[in-house]
Amino acid sequence: MDDRAAVAAQIEREPRSRIDVAARCHLEIPVVIIVPPHLDDGTPFPTTYWLTCPLASRRIGRLESAGGVKAAEQRLESDPDLVRRHEATMERYAAQRDAQVDESLDRPRPSGGVAGAAAGVKCLHAHYADFAAGNNNLVGEWTAAEIEPLDCSIACVAAVEGTVARNPLWREPKRSGRPD
Repeated sequence: MDDRAAVAAQIEREPRSRIDVAARCHLEIPVVIIVPPHLDDGTPFPTTYWLTCPLASRRIGRLESAGGVKAAEQRLESDPDLVRRHEATMERYAAQRDAQVDESLDRPRPSGGVAGAAAGVKCLHAHYADFAAGNNNLVGEWTAAEIEPLDCSIACVAAVEGTVARNPLWREPKRSGRPD
């Protein structure tokens, strides 16, 4: 299956730039993509690692709705070592993204760390995507502990009538002992 078509089906729109897959699920479908620091139209885009997996997105959405961002910030604030580690993550993320900026083009630059945040925790989706892409991200690791395993038995996307689309047979797998 073509990665770009799979991602378009997952996010329910065409990607606005080139994409590279940073992580795949056990079914070999993209979970996280790498997005360049500028979209095709030149718009600065601070989020390098973009979560495409519908299952992870759904579960993280529930966490955020239940106050997950605030809980992560409170957890960080309770320990200076955690604050230091989080700040290092934000600096590493910005440096990785900034290293990809084409300096020959005169356009606004993306800024901030994970999800473009100057500080704190802005988006659990972005922190999880960074972690799932193989990076050291404490907030992403905490999020992973809450939402994984991502163990779909049926692919979230499939070829339907000659085109890749959301799979109408896909259902969120139930997790034993956890409310969904």
